[in-house]
Amino acid sequence: MRIGELAKRTAVSERSLRYYEKQGLLHAERTPGGHRDYAEAAVDRVVHIQELFAAGLCSAKIVQLLPCMRDKDGGPSETATPWLVEELSVERARIDGMVEELLRAREVLDEVISAASGPKSPARA
Repeated sequence: MRIGELAKRTAVSERSLRYYEKQGLLHAERTPGGHRDYAEAAVDRVVHIQELFAAGLCSAKIVQLLPCMRDKDGGPSETATPWLVEELSVERARIDGMVEELLRAREVLDEVISAASGPKSPARA
């Protein structure tokens, strides 16, 4: 499929798809006319890339992890290793820390909102 179709099917811009290719995250064959031609599996790969970016991973880390992710049949990829589990565990711990920080920030904001609201009079309650 051409880049426009892949962009449409994944809701990812053509510019982002070109970036993924430049970073080694995505591969396309070239037609005789020089157009990118993506395999059907590129749709799933772009979805995985988007999920990993949303989790806060950088492209260099994603390039290392993609070959180790589960195959389409749900089984572990033959290139999955204990290293992958360790790398993903480190990333998960980082995300857990971010969640804790956000929860603390929300608590502070709730306290500020409560203080700013002041005591409620019986008529306003």
